[in-house]
Parts: sequence; structure tokens; C-alpha cells
Amino acid sequence: MIYITGDTHGDYDDFLFRMRQTNISRGDTVIICGDFGFVWNTPYEKNVLGWLSNEPYTILFIDGNHEDFDLLSTYPIIKWKGGNVHRIAPNIFHLMRGQRFTIEGKTFFTFGGAYSIDKQYRQEGTTWWKQELPSPQEYAIATQTLQQSNFTVDFVLTHTIPTFAIRQIGVSPNEHDAELTGFLEWLYGKLQYKRWFAGHFHINRVVQNKIQILYDQIVVLR
Repeated sequence: MIYITGDTHGDYDDFLFRMRQTNISRGDTVIICGDFGFVWNTPYEKNVLGWLSNEPYTILFIDGNHEDFDLLSTYPIIKWKGGNVHRIAPNIFHLMRGQRFTIEGKTFFTFGGAYSIDKQYRQEGTTWWKQELPSPQEYAIATQTLQQSNFTVDFVLTHTIPTFAIRQIGVSPNEHDAELTGFLEWLYGKLQYKRWFAGHFHINRVVQNKIQILYDQIVVLR
């Protein structure tokens, strides 16, 4: 069974509370749509990662904008379920940008990242990293990955959403996010997929029947 939820921001109690609302068990998978927040260079996060690594299920996450990207990049990159991941622990993996995975018989395309509107209140290299937005290489990798699969996938996992969808939830698109959200809008028109899951906006809402923004809600894929 696959469970999908939104931002956890390194809140262990909240993470456990969400998992208690499910029937998650050994062999199942939970996916966080960005801002996982447990890979940070503090004693608390290191302890929590140790606790999470003892869970009997697999924990997957795409990156959001509030991640320690310098620390994340120190983890080994391996091939897993068809795509590249950072292996955080035996049961914890970061699904890298522009990858396609086959998990429990379902295919997923992943493309994390977003712009931090609170950037001015953060310190580069400590609480903010420029890697929050994709690089030209990551856009190229994503396009190549999708070309190889004929732009067809079961599910899309991103942190932010296409530009038009941002407007539909009553938010003004940020000019600093324009390249990323524009790319996602291009994907929206190009891809054949069943459902699209995202986080970032701290709301639970469905846009256009296919894009589902998650915060504390949990979706089950059977």
C-alpha cells in the first residue's frame, strides 16, 4: 500500500500522528511531497532520522524548498526502483528531480523544488539554499526521462504546482518561481497521467480534478 501526504517540516510528532491515522504496516510505503525537513544538521533531526530508520515501512520524499540541500547532497546516490535517489537510511530515500520510479507496480515522475517566499528571513547555507530551485541540468534530465517514457506516467509528484493552478487557489504566482511553475504547466499539457500530487501551500485541495495539493491529508493508493 502507498500513502501520500504533504509537508512534514521535520515535525516528528506530526509525522507519527499522521501515520496513526492510517493502517500503514511492514512493507508499505509513505511518500512526502516535499519539505520533509528531517535531513537537517542538528542533533534533533539526527535523532529523529535514527527513529524513522527503525520503522518497518519505506519512507520516500521529494525535496521542497525548506531542505538542507548541502547535507542532502552528501548522501550516496544509488539507483532504486528505476530512478536515482539519495539513500538516507535503509528505508528512507530522497526521490531526486526528473526521475521515474516504479513503486508497487505504479509509475511516478518526480520533480521537487520551489521558491521560498520567506527567503529574506533566512540565512544562506544555514536555513536557505539556492538549490531549492532546479538547475538547467535537472530540467534537461526531466525532459529526457519523460521522452523515454513517451510522456506517460501513472502519478506526478512535485512540491509546487503549475502557474495556472496557483492562480486557481487564489495565490499570485511569484516571479522568482516562474521558470519552475511554467515548466510544470508545460508538463501539465504534455503528460498523460492519472493524478498529480503536490505540497508547499499548506492546504488540502483538488484543482482541475487531477492535481491534489496535500498538507496533512493522506491519500491511499491501493
